[in-house]
Amino acid sequence: MADQEPHTEKLQKVLARLGIASRRASEDLIMQRRVSVNGRTAQIGQRVDINKDSVMVDDVPVSIKPDLVYYLLYKPVGVISTADDPQGRQTVIDLVPEEPRVFPVGRLDRESEGLLLLTNDGELTYRLTHPSFGVAKEYYVSVEGEVSRRNLRSLREGIDLEDGITAPAKVTQIDIGLLRIVIHEGRNRQIRRMCEKVGHPVLRLIRTRIGCITDRKLGTGEWRSLSANEIRDLEHAIVRDANTQANPEK
Repeated sequence: MADQEPHTEKLQKVLARLGIASRRASEDLIMQRRVSVNGRTAQIGQRVDINKDSVMVDDVPVSIKPDLVYYLLYKPVGVISTADDPQGRQTVIDLVPEEPRVFPVGRLDRESEGLLLLTNDGELTYRLTHPSFGVAKEYYVSVEGEVSRRNLRSLREGIDLEDGITAPAKVTQIDIGLLRIVIHEGRNRQIRRMCEKVGHPVLRLIRTRIGCITDRKLGTGEWRSLSANEIRDLEHAIVRDANTQANPEK
């Protein structure tokens, strides 16, 4: 009998290893036709190439490569959200393990702090940063002065910046000068420019959520790995937010 391909595993075993479900429950998912491989409905006992094949569960992509890592970092103020800095300043890469090599997903400007994802999963990075997917990001923003109802409405409906009008945002004034803002875009220094435009410069900006990912216990400069469930929930959020953008009236 010929040897199996060196990088193939039974699909139900892969799903169980990733924490999608137990091996028995994974078999049930396959039998219910909820799993596909390379766009085709999967079969019980099917083997997948973990380095090449594309697997989806309930129409949500599942990252099956064994060498992929996903870190959640609380970026401190003063640290650069790039892989390298020509000026030799500290970057977010300096705060996580050197191997395997990872890259930040999107960015937080130097003066901002809060949650940032780093990974070597290029496909997930693309889906999290491409405008067509529009994954929600939540921020707590301290600004100068009390924001009027009129300016709150402007922030919600869209601000005309030099690179175009911003998309609708969720904006709540929790306390005088303290805003909770949820946006689906990722323009450079977007929230700072929005608040500046309505006359309320930002004093402090903290990102508290990326899609469904949050962690109030993570300290400044600390990082941790995402769990299998968090990765799956993040993939679900990408699909859900992309559908919301495509069908905003639903």
